[in-house]
Amino acid sequence: MKAISTSSPTRANNLNRLAIILWSSAVAVGMSAGLVAADAKAFRAGAARSDITPPLGQKIVGGFHPFPATHIHDELWAKCLVLDDGKTRLGIVVCDNLGMVRGVFDEAARWVEAETGLPRSHLMMSATHSHSAGSALGSDRYQLDAGLDDYQKFIARRIADGVRRAISNLRPAQIGWGRGEEPDQVFNRRWFMKPGTVPVNPFGSARDKVKMNPGRMNPNLVKPAGPTDPEIMLLAVRGKDGKMISLLANYSLHYVGGVPRGHVSADYYGIFCDRLADLLNADKQEPPFVAMLSNGTSGDINNINFMKRGERMPSYQQMNIVAADVAQAAAAALKSVKYRDSVTLGAAFRELQVGLRKPTPDRITRARALIAGIKNPERKSIEEIYAERTMSMAGLPKTLAAPIQAFRVGDVGIAAIPNEVLVEIGLELKRRSPFKASFTHSIANGYYGYLPTPEQHALGGYETWLGTCWFEESSSTKIVEALLQMWNGLK
Repeated sequence: MKAISTSSPTRANNLNRLAIILWSSAVAVGMSAGLVAADAKAFRAGAARSDITPPLGQKIVGGFHPFPATHIHDELWAKCLVLDDGKTRLGIVVCDNLGMVRGVFDEAARWVEAETGLPRSHLMMSATHSHSAGSALGSDRYQLDAGLDDYQKFIARRIADGVRRAISNLRPAQIGWGRGEEPDQVFNRRWFMKPGTVPVNPFGSARDKVKMNPGRMNPNLVKPAGPTDPEIMLLAVRGKDGKMISLLANYSLHYVGGVPRGHVSADYYGIFCDRLADLLNADKQEPPFVAMLSNGTSGDINNINFMKRGERMPSYQQMNIVAADVAQAAAAALKSVKYRDSVTLGAAFRELQVGLRKPTPDRITRARALIAGIKNPERKSIEEIYAERTMSMAGLPKTLAAPIQAFRVGDVGIAAIPNEVLVEIGLELKRRSPFKASFTHSIANGYYGYLPTPEQHALGGYETWLGTCWFEESSSTKIVEALLQMWNGLK
């Protein structure tokens, strides 16, 4: 066979055809890369949830005397939503749990950042404060440097898994927000009473000016000591095909309760999510629709109308009523939500130094005497319980770095505070926010007791007692100003 010269017409034609093919392929690849780049800048969202139900025997810490879980009524979840505008990615996690020490959230964030690259500042995590859920506060919530126990490690790992799965579920999406209202299920639980009718506080020093949960139809009731916030804030995301991906709702109501002793339940937060999925016909989607209800500023809000006589209800009935009403209001408000193909996302995270309250020498002396006289460690009196809390507070440092957080999602501002926040604080943040709509996640990124305003501090009551409330009296003012500054920096 005769060899073909590289300069022959046949060889040249072959090379030309090869060049054309390679050029066409390169153009196609380039166009494809351009589409990928364009898609990467489009708004995307993904959601997932991880089971965080505790094992039977885990302590349920909803009152002063914890008891073991004996039955799982409904599973507990870490519900995760991830938003991505092509430049910034945010993660939001809401956990069915009483509360979590900061170490649990930090461990989860460490896993998430190591495995996905999502930075700590861009991951907002909170607990719902269900009193029938397991606790991730550990054996002593006042030990700031305590290691994590097995259940705390389990929750941290499951949060990280949920965020990773939500990222895997990212797809082109639309987002919108709206407001609903349910005023009939929220009541301020702090009440002014007739002079001399408020019991002496557990420190034996004085009568408070207000009482928490004073009892229905109490003849000594005067008026509530604060307002309520009936607003249901909604952040809704759906795929380009119109199928819902997730809905994040926020409502300022404490747990409802009414469960048998030993039952594990997500309370009305979990029932709300199930009801909403039913109302939206989104309960059998793939990937699954993830409904989320975060705890707003409900530190002084519960579901009891103290001016009306109550009635005995079967277990779970009242929380079902509340969940149904809130879900119905949310679903109605969702109908008027306008969806957008893109929004601007932003995040800010700050370690805010706050002072911790300290007992006086007289209170320390009294606390030591009470602790020395404890006869039944399993059934301690409220005075003995607060004597122990007094000594715990005495052992804490003078200041603490409180993690506070601010998100921007389009025209919506989201704040996160590591306390059970009283409602006036949330209302002030909404009123002064630079965004068109705003809401606050309580018990977020840590747990440091209640957060009253200075005015509520002056009235006393359970939410202000040393040990229930960690931060110095002016802390709410400091936190509000810091969050407003962070929000303004995201505009």
